[in-house]
Amino acid sequence: MTPPPGWYPDPSAPHVERWWDGTRWTEHMRAPETVPQQPLAQPGFAPEPGGPGGGAGRAKVIAMIAAAAVLVAAIVIGAVVLNRDDGSPEANTTPAPESSAPASDPPSPTPSESTSEPSADDPLTVVDELNGITFPLLDGWVRPEFVAEDYVVMVTPDTYTCPGDDGQCRHGKVISRTVTANDEKSPEALAKADISEAADQAYDRDQLDRRLYGGITSKKLVKQGPVAVAGRTGYFVRWRVKTEKGPGGYVQSLAFASSVGSGAPVMVRYVIDAGEDAPPLTDMDKITKGIRPVGDGDTSGGVGSSVGPTR
Repeated sequence: MTPPPGWYPDPSAPHVERWWDGTRWTEHMRAPETVPQQPLAQPGFAPEPGGPGGGAGRAKVIAMIAAAAVLVAAIVIGAVVLNRDDGSPEANTTPAPESSAPASDPPSPTPSESTSEPSADDPLTVVDELNGITFPLLDGWVRPEFVAEDYVVMVTPDTYTCPGDDGQCRHGKVISRTVTANDEKSPEALAKADISEAADQAYDRDQLDRRLYGGITSKKLVKQGPVAVAGRTGYFVRWRVKTEKGPGGYVQSLAFASSVGSGAPVMVRYVIDAGEDAPPLTDMDKITKGIRPVGDGDTSGGVGSSVGPTR
């Protein structure tokens, strides 16, 4: 079995940690976190306080912990080596982080299980471990089990037959990803640059080049402005998109500063249909206001609140 998603020592650079998404290495890296830990007591190895042989006992415990860390790294590397996409074993190869260069003929996307997990303390929270944030899971939204897009953190539960090309559509979707395409740090510049692509991917052509809504006929700015997100400065842009077939919908790009991993900004995309079966448009604001840093339930933000510090 492959290791769960998380930060692991980079096989090509052990002095840093790289994000493993459950099936492959991603391009996200960070410096290893150092958390002081007390040696665990082991039968036959933990000496009595102040007693003879205490130094030797501690040395054995430290050696066991170090060996366990090496074993975990070996399991991660070994799992990638022995579990290729086609299911056949491959020997004498070490997994390398994926190249950012685009493939000449990318395969058709296949649904992959979401890595978003509920918080251990709050079952109505979705955790985005990669970006170090949590999302509130509002009524009418669920965690995606299988999706054809990367980084989807929540969707509306029911699907319907798309009004354009053959396919199944949903009334709502939220995507969270790290901005790595450029060195731009301004949330306003990032959100304004992202909104057009977000609209096209949501309502023009999908990853299989299908026009599920018959194509976009118009785009109109509805709302934009600064916003505090998880206690940090952010900016959002919202468009109303009309399509050739179906009611069209609303698309929003929200960018804000991150404090985890490489420190690259975070981009959250919202897609909500304009039809009567879609969730209320106010869910965009409620979700934004409910975004929190992992482990910090008191830091909030949202439309109408003061813009947070840029820590």
